[in-house]
Amino acid sequence: MHKVGVLVSGRGSNLQAILDRIADGYLPLEVAVVISDKANALALERAAKVGIPTVVVARKECASKDEFEAKINVALVEAGCELVVLAGFMRILSGSFVNQWQQKIINIHPALLPSFPGLDAQGQAVNYGVKFSGCTVHFVDEGTDSGPIILQKVVPVLDDDTEETLAARILEQEHKAMPEALKLWAEGKLEIFGRHVRVLA
Repeated sequence: MHKVGVLVSGRGSNLQAILDRIADGYLPLEVAVVISDKANALALERAAKVGIPTVVVARKECASKDEFEAKINVALVEAGCELVVLAGFMRILSGSFVNQWQQKIINIHPALLPSFPGLDAQGQAVNYGVKFSGCTVHFVDEGTDSGPIILQKVVPVLDDDTEETLAARILEQEHKAMPEALKLWAEGKLEIFGRHVRVLA
């Protein structure tokens, strides 16, 4: 059984989507540890409720970003993780950390990359006036939301959408996209060729 570590900062709705799909047998993997940079993250409660070990690594308690990431790395390695899943983790990982886990970090972003990377992607989409947005699951590289794309889900942007209404509709698709991507990974069906991720039959 493949082991993954999930990094979180907030409510953990994408973590819950993963846990639900493990529970119903769709996802053939185990969440070995959930790591948060915030001690009050609801995601920690979701993990603890089903017996998953949790670790808090508070950035303000670390002397440097290097120390912060080193503690995260230790927790992942000790739990035997093969993949790192970013599920609402609100910190940018350094190039050195990413290179340690090269092609072994998956993130989900609430926009159709390469459009609207970074923060407030839903607000960017509404303000720009695009007709479609969605979410992207991708491998993490040293850039911001610039890694090879695994899959995307599309939602329409309605004339009366606000950042909040669009975000809610995208979130529904996030909860489908992340488990789908993780299933492909767990079954060995993803191959990376430069910027391209091929899904094997």
